[in-house]
Amino acid sequence: MKLTTAGESHGRALVAVIEGLPAHLKIDVEKINADLALRQSGYGRGGRQKIEKDQVEILTGARNGETLGSPLTLCIYNKDFENWSNVMSAGECDAVAVQKKAVTKVRPGHADLTGMQKFAQTDGRNILERASARETAVRVAVGGVFKTYLEVLGVKIAGYVREVCEIKDENDYSFAEIEKSKTTELGILNSELSLRAKARIDELKKSGDTAGGIVEIRVQGLKSGFGSMMTYAQKLDARLAQGLTSIQAVKGVEFGLGFDSARTSGKNVHDEIYYEDGFKRKTNRAGGIEGGMSNGEEIVVRVAMKPIPTLMKGLQTVDYVTKEKTIAASERSDVCAIFALEIIAEAVVAEVLANAVQERLGGDTVAEVLERYQRLP
Repeated sequence: MKLTTAGESHGRALVAVIEGLPAHLKIDVEKINADLALRQSGYGRGGRQKIEKDQVEILTGARNGETLGSPLTLCIYNKDFENWSNVMSAGECDAVAVQKKAVTKVRPGHADLTGMQKFAQTDGRNILERASARETAVRVAVGGVFKTYLEVLGVKIAGYVREVCEIKDENDYSFAEIEKSKTTELGILNSELSLRAKARIDELKKSGDTAGGIVEIRVQGLKSGFGSMMTYAQKLDARLAQGLTSIQAVKGVEFGLGFDSARTSGKNVHDEIYYEDGFKRKTNRAGGIEGGMSNGEEIVVRVAMKPIPTLMKGLQTVDYVTKEKTIAASERSDVCAIFALEIIAEAVVAEVLANAVQERLGGDTVAEVLERYQRLP
């Protein structure tokens, strides 16, 4: 399958085209919209979420609620575009309005400076509009389609927030328990830690600062053998890491024990194998992936998000045009978007896994894919 997305933060719309989906996959638009609402929620979000109420529209590739096998096109219209049409129009824009909204005080931690140099721009808006995390809205919509595809096979994805700005939840949770995280305000399952994290976010908001954090994503029900050790590009953990680090503000990914596996000896790292009505492992320190392939255990992946780089009290920087010392520009932003990251990360994991499944099994219809999956050991 192939995914292409397009659109700018304050442009007319965000669009995605998925090629290669099998026919007869039932698309539940309301379920996708529920995920989009979750992406816009969570403690510490900013003013943009009050303007937009994201709703997906299917433009092509489906009829009567089912995919046709042709490219599926999804669209989310930006409601805020009506306030920005004289600045973000694809046609001629209002020169005065464009100058008023121009960004030259490049922001540390953003794509502004490097993007302006790379694409020979003098207005950072031509960079930040695409670099913005607003783009993840359509990725969540796409993820809803891929999650539906995987659910047909009995594969489920869930996640929760493990850490916010050094406040850590190190408890062990079952898959069923972490499925409840979306009913919380911050995605943290431990109520006491959640209160502490919210208090930390409040402190940061008062001081004009921001917070990052860590989310954990789990995948249940994926059989062994997806991905391959034969080439680097086929390794499942490599593909997941690439997909997850493509999310704005993500700076780290680990599987299973992750970095802790480097801090102990082999006997405490590797999962011993047994045979009891099939090959089994009593531990899952590898996080469900060995040799670049799923091994049938739960996939466990954690994603680290840096603090949002748009600070209300801007950092020291330079004006790109005048080269003078100044304070970084402030765009409307969040204090903490870790709950949103969990939703986005689920969507990206679903995209990567659905592609790995379709590559291995093929199939022009959902029934063919399911039949081939059920024949696997």
